[in-house]
This record gives sequence, structure tokens and C-alpha cells, in this order.
Amino acid sequence: MKWVVTLVVFLLASYLTVAFNWTYSDGNRAGYIQKFSRKGWVCKTHEGELAMTTVPGVAPLLWGFTVWDDRVADDLSRAMGKRVVLHYKEYRYLPTTCFGETTYFVDRVEIQE
Repeated sequence: MKWVVTLVVFLLASYLTVAFNWTYSDGNRAGYIQKFSRKGWVCKTHEGELAMTTVPGVAPLLWGFTVWDDRVADDLSRAMGKRVVLHYKEYRYLPTTCFGETTYFVDRVEIQE
């Protein structure tokens, strides 16, 4: 019985190690921060929406993202209303929404003047 519990714990730890250390994709997205807030009942995360416009006058495409780092969250709060480039990493198959509501996690902000 102990070996079954040990095996389950080992498999769970292995899964979490892979899920948090290997990204599915990473890249940049540019646009304007439309919404940014801190959400959650128990696990508080920073969630936002980036409005990406291709041509003025055309409805923007909204892209949802999550931020783990408080410094990046502060930078995003100060960048409201300015054009930004967000660098993100995509983590798929995280076990709960406690880590964030989206699969896209922003780790760097560049403000475009």
C-alpha cells in the first residue's frame, strides 16, 4: 500500500514539474490594455485583456492573459491607455484555475511610445 501512495505522489510531482517548466509556446502580442484586475476567491491572480487592433476603425481582437509577478502587474497598471508589447509563455494542462484563468502568462511588458 505504501508503494502505491509513493508512486502516486511521484507521478503527481513529475506532472507538475513538467507542466510548470516546459512551455507550449512563447511570443509577443501588441495592443492596448483594455482590462486588468486582481481576481479570485481563494487564489488571487492578475487577469487582463489586451485589445489588438490591425486597422483603425475595425473591431479589436481581445486576448486574455494572466500575470504571476507583482512587478509586471504594477507595470501593466501604469501602462493602461498606452500601446504595449507583452511577452508571454503558454502553459497548457495546469491542474486548476488557481494558477490563472488563461493559459497565457505574461512575464514582461514593453511600453511603446
